[in-house]
Amino acid sequence: MDLPIRCDHMNRPQLTAVCVFCGSRDGINPNFVNASIALGQECAQRDIRVVYGGAGVGMMGAVAKAALDEGGAVTGIVPKFLTEMEPQLDGLTDVRLTETMHERKILMYKMSDAFVIMPGGIGTLDETMEILTWRQLQVHDKPVIIANLEGYWDPFLDLMEHVIGEGYAGENVRDLYRTVSTVEEILPAISEDLAALPTPSKIKP
Repeated sequence: MDLPIRCDHMNRPQLTAVCVFCGSRDGINPNFVNASIALGQECAQRDIRVVYGGAGVGMMGAVAKAALDEGGAVTGIVPKFLTEMEPQLDGLTDVRLTETMHERKILMYKMSDAFVIMPGGIGTLDETMEILTWRQLQVHDKPVIIANLEGYWDPFLDLMEHVIGEGYAGENVRDLYRTVSTVEEILPAISEDLAALPTPSKIKP
């Protein structure tokens, strides 16, 4: 499958679909699961589709179930091999099966207007680094919001500062993402970032 095409914003994009990267486990902090539920509910209430990895467990399952319970639309994107390894969520409004993990991420990118990084594990880190790298390379210019709930992502943000400090990245790496500390800030932050996107003439072809 081809790499994602660079987005051009002929018109200011509307927030219609948000991709949520988060853990397939609950973790030890129940506040994070509650935050996932709140995010799913708010997306549904605002008629914003949730795009996620399709699992029926952990924070992934929590955000999807909450959106569905509120009457929202949810797209689960799942590599075929994972359907035998990870419980999938029944009742999704849309299910897309892919052959590989990379194809999954490409489809997530294509179907979403923005990306939200909730607490998670290695898989969430993988997705985060790839979507940030794509933005750095101008493959896309879609908002990336890191939900640093209760300081969960502090070590990651410190690592980014270390990379910048050691000269392996420029200070503009900080512009690839926005950090918020509460669920309530996520969707307003996305809307602000979408409104601030450059005109097509300022985006490299």
